[in-house]
Amino acid sequence: MTQLKDDCFAHGDELTPLDVALEQLEKTVEAVVDTEEVSLGRALARILGENVKAERHVPPHDNSAVDGYAVIHRDLNPDADTRLPIGGRITAGHKLDGLAKQGQAYRIFTGAPMPAGADTVFMQEDVRLAGDDVILPPGIKAGANRRFKGEDVETGSVILGRGKRLRPQEIGLAASVGRSTLSVYKRLRVAVFSTGDEVRDPDGEAPEGCIFDANRYTIMGLLERLGCLVTDLGILEDDETVIGDALKAAAKDHDLLFTSGGVSVGDEDHIKPAVEKLGSLHFWRLAIKPGRPIAFGQVAGTPFVGLPGNPVAAMVTFMCIARVLVLRLSGALDVTAPTYKVRAAFSFKGKGERREWLRARLEKDTDGDYSAHLYPASGSGVLTSMVASDGLVEVGEEQAQINEGELVDFLPFTEMCP
Repeated sequence: MTQLKDDCFAHGDELTPLDVALEQLEKTVEAVVDTEEVSLGRALARILGENVKAERHVPPHDNSAVDGYAVIHRDLNPDADTRLPIGGRITAGHKLDGLAKQGQAYRIFTGAPMPAGADTVFMQEDVRLAGDDVILPPGIKAGANRRFKGEDVETGSVILGRGKRLRPQEIGLAASVGRSTLSVYKRLRVAVFSTGDEVRDPDGEAPEGCIFDANRYTIMGLLERLGCLVTDLGILEDDETVIGDALKAAAKDHDLLFTSGGVSVGDEDHIKPAVEKLGSLHFWRLAIKPGRPIAFGQVAGTPFVGLPGNPVAAMVTFMCIARVLVLRLSGALDVTAPTYKVRAAFSFKGKGERREWLRARLEKDTDGDYSAHLYPASGSGVLTSMVASDGLVEVGEEQAQINEGELVDFLPFTEMCP
């Protein structure tokens, strides 16, 4: 496991713009996991640990893009039909012996190698048959319906870059150049726990004054969606020694530690002193809403994240901030979640000077465009708002006012944790 620098999470006490904080994470955090070789069948959603070079052209030879007839273009009459005898039949996986003969057409099927010398293919629906001959109409361009050797991939080119999260299309591309295995980063091992005498697990009872633990399950689900191997450490009582012992034990065989709540300066917030005794803890006061200060640190050299206690704030700060850390530690290089422009079906007035995220669902308008509709309740404890929404409308630091009908930036949940 790679060791992070001791000060990689060090941060000033001033209110920091989100972009500055994210830039620091991207610059100072790198992969902490080694690589392993896996088969293509086990590579889905893994993060590539190598640059993949093509050792062959794709396609490996000129071939036909359609079922039809391959010809030499200069044999064609440019102003009238051309009648040519059919000189052979070529199917996928079988090439024509020798060169294409001038003055002949060749029956060819999609994917079949072009006969040497032929350069153009007529679609079968555009021609007529007359006995053993084919009648070809005028007007086709030279090279039509012909796929060239290497037009997709050329030998020696880098087709996939290290740090790429593998989707089905990347795996298919690797297969197309003959790769059966890939070097990927091992899955990040993440320990998740909650603290608090008032927090109870859903499989038990919650007496008056207690709550069921929603955050732990939400965070574990988000981590699993990012490809992590997650260990559920349950709920720890409000005792600094118990918390410290659990953190220290988890740090020995995990790459990252997560919790939510319990990291403020109250008398019963024991995570802060426990982490500080075992390593370091930095509170990042970010210019964002929702989300109290988010805590980053290290426990015996293992990265630690303390998310806010309110469930919406915990989920939003995970998606928009902690997610970057998780992906970087996992070996990913491109960690930016794309935004999309949609119409605002609402008006909004904020305070400005901070990044805000508004929960919204998308609806298709009569003209076919999508518009964002805000969830009516905006409290940080209203978890139903995340269930009813499709993503977040992002309001920039300088954008205090949104008028109905304006274009806004929309972050789909499916892009932040695919």
